[in-house]
Amino acid sequence: MQENLQQFVFIVDDDESVRRSMKRLLRSAGFQAETFASAQEFLDADRSYEGACVVADVMMPGLGGLDLRERLAGMGSTIPVILVTAYDTDETREQAKSLGVAGYFRKPVDDQALLDAIQWALEKGTV
Repeated sequence: MQENLQQFVFIVDDDESVRRSMKRLLRSAGFQAETFASAQEFLDADRSYEGACVVADVMMPGLGGLDLRERLAGMGSTIPVILVTAYDTDETREQAKSLGVAGYFRKPVDDQALLDAIQWALEKGTV
């Protein structure tokens, strides 16, 4: 197993079971992971984004994953954002693409595909 312990993945999802299972998956792959129940909670946290990646749900109460990507870009952050959604639409995909997300997945997400996307995003470093 490849060691990724210096690499942080922030999980932003309003569903506690998704946060828990994703955190377990990421830790089993050697990543450090921290979870947030909302995009606002993540934005309010005092965190370094260097060497990190965000995996966020598209549809959440308040700010969704697309809003989060826009806010981060507005703050000058280049942290890669990977979006996951249970409500995939052409419009959402196009908006995600125009915002420069590092990845876009429909739920349920294939574990290996997500891990590969995270590794790629972390190696790339920025959007």
